Amino acid sequence: MITVLSGGVGAARFLRGLIDVVRHDQVTAIVNVGDDLVLNGLHVSPDLDTVTYTLADAIDPERGWGLDGETWQAMETLGRYGGPSWFSLGDRDLGTHLYRTHRLAEGATLTEVTAEIVRAWGLDLRVLPVTDDPLRTMVSTASGEIDFQTYFVGLQHQVPVSAVRFDGIDDARPGPKVIAAVTDAERVIIAPSNPLVSIDPLLAVPGVRDAVEKVRTRCVAVSPIIGGAALKGPADRLLRELGHESTVVGVARLYAPLATTLVIDDVDRELADAVRAEGIEPLVTDTVMRDPTIRAALARTVVDL
Repeated sequence: MITVLSGGVGAARFLRGLIDVVRHDQVTAIVNVGDDLVLNGLHVSPDLDTVTYTLADAIDPERGWGLDGETWQAMETLGRYGGPSWFSLGDRDLGTHLYRTHRLAEGATLTEVTAEIVRAWGLDLRVLPVTDDPLRTMVSTASGEIDFQTYFVGLQHQVPVSAVRFDGIDDARPGPKVIAAVTDAERVIIAPSNPLVSIDPLLAVPGVRDAVEKVRTRCVAVSPIIGGAALKGPADRLLRELGHESTVVGVARLYAPLATTLVIDDVDRELADAVRAEGIEPLVTDTVMRDPTIRAALARTVVDL
């Protein structure tokens, strides 16, 4: 069994390559829910949906989120009424959020609802929210503390961040299958996701970091930083703003207690010795998932270690 600690777009693309090289039912994705929000009365789980849609080959390839072939009539109507339309939900995507919200109101857990949605897309792997309890990533800016989606979507992640906090973490418990998915896995992979707002919310849930540390010799991380920058999103800026080095060496410092190998891109080959000096072994390969062939090759490299 292979378990992948996952955020959104980067993790979803890696997982898509992974199910090209191993059986779907051998894979478990443990997914961040710190980005979740309630919008217009609907429970939206951006990372869970991005993973599901990508694995089902239904993702919008240009945006990297939402469903391909979307229309936006509901948002246009909402805007006509003066309602909040800063977070765009496509007409097809709305069906997912309507279903999730309805099932949660009936008393189903987020784990149960996610499994139902994944099955409906014809997928055989397990997609597990890290917790069924409310967990929200909050960031501190010069104007005060705001939720992650207001920062990421509303402000286009263009304002400096001085701190990150996970609201609800003290009361959060791992999902019912999460710890076993880590401890029983033959390989644990930390996907190329933002370390501070995609992976850290997973590790902050009580028991998860301890479980990963216990299987460190079976854990491999893939760096989301390539040549000092993130391919998508604010990971590089957040690392710098919160006192970390925005290089593969900075990523190595964060992940050395959790993994024995850090997969880095060819452009960072000259930093391999510096990565090794942080207590984690570098593996240099092409990590830019430009097409399905490279995506699958990266997954095969990680699996075959």
